[in-house]
Amino acid sequence: MNSTIHSGVSRRSFMRILGAASAAATSFPAFAAVQQSASSATPHHRGMGGMSDMGEMRQLSPDTVIISSNENPLGPAQSALTAICSTASLGGRYHFDETMKTLTVFNEQFDLKRGYSALFPGSGGPLDLALMSNIGPDKPLVYGDPSYEQGPRAADTMKAQKFPVKLTPTYAHDVKAMLAAHPSPGAYYIVNPNNPTGTMTPKADIEWLVKNKPAGSVVIIDEAYHHFSNDESCIDMVAQDKDVIVMRTFSKIYGMAGLRAGFAVARPDLLMKFATVGGPSRSLASISITSSAGARASLQDKDLVPLRKKINSDIRSETLEFLTKKGYKIVAGSQGNMFMVDVKRPGNEFKEAMLKENVAIGRSWAAMPNYVRVTVGTKQEMDKFQTAFVKCMDVAPGTVNGAASLHVPQYHVPSELYRGQYV
Repeated sequence: MNSTIHSGVSRRSFMRILGAASAAATSFPAFAAVQQSASSATPHHRGMGGMSDMGEMRQLSPDTVIISSNENPLGPAQSALTAICSTASLGGRYHFDETMKTLTVFNEQFDLKRGYSALFPGSGGPLDLALMSNIGPDKPLVYGDPSYEQGPRAADTMKAQKFPVKLTPTYAHDVKAMLAAHPSPGAYYIVNPNNPTGTMTPKADIEWLVKNKPAGSVVIIDEAYHHFSNDESCIDMVAQDKDVIVMRTFSKIYGMAGLRAGFAVARPDLLMKFATVGGPSRSLASISITSSAGARASLQDKDLVPLRKKINSDIRSETLEFLTKKGYKIVAGSQGNMFMVDVKRPGNEFKEAMLKENVAIGRSWAAMPNYVRVTVGTKQEMDKFQTAFVKCMDVAPGTVNGAASLHVPQYHVPSELYRGQYV
């Protein structure tokens, strides 16, 4: 390997960027709490529950449909699985060159110069680093509401002021209102497609915000669900040296949520700031060679994204058509692998009713308390969802299966916000 991985970025500095998420674990309360939880618990399995008041484990039924955490039920592509299996035998050595191969493929696909992307074990860690390296007590965060909660959680950790901005009537980020929210924020956070609504903010609006924002602020664009959409990516703004950081993940359309791989895309100076979050003296970590190989194979699989995009679109459209014909109110315009529907009662109450039917759906947001988010699953899973949904909507609010909801057992419903372990 060359003595420098990227122009102006040494191998040691670059690996520090890759491992900064580990460093942050001992530097900030949010990371430390997760680290402590994980170190004292047994492995978590999909469908395992939290503790009840009697102390025993609550376990979801094996046939429970889990459409709560925006996972891809198809899992990794065969091309990724083949690459993972062939690479696993090399796991006795570090093989940093595996990461470089994946970075090269990604950069070539997006016409990025070397040093403009970094590969991580998942996208949650680098998203925190992107946020935390740009906000603080004197550098507020401006974000859409409702949207993915990792932005405001990072602001709480950094003791940064929070300025939530209501979405537009079409559930896009209101970039003009975001600009007016504060004269000099540290960062603007835009999720596109948005989570939980699945709706798009036009690229022209984001370009307007980048052009008109105050100097010193950055625009963080979370494109976790972009592959499902029909709009253009904002990665080209990184190639133009704009003050933007674009996040990408392999957890969604690529079906690698449990394998952990994600990219942060930004100018080298913005990526280097990630290392300041945890401090330079901490131990560092990097993505596994198997996850890197799976990610690279997924990027090179030309049929993967269009095929899975169509599968998701067809099942989503069929489900939304069913709900609309039944007279239920949905948030129109989703281009993600999720949608929101009005259940005309507190969302958590409806989640409990659905769980009694062995269907685990997503959570609600404070800005839309009577709406629930539903992940698009397989055709069979969404058929079961439809049956359970109609049954639960036919029951009066405040009851579960026709009986007063005096006590409903507490289960752990899988969520993409979850980072610890359960015992």
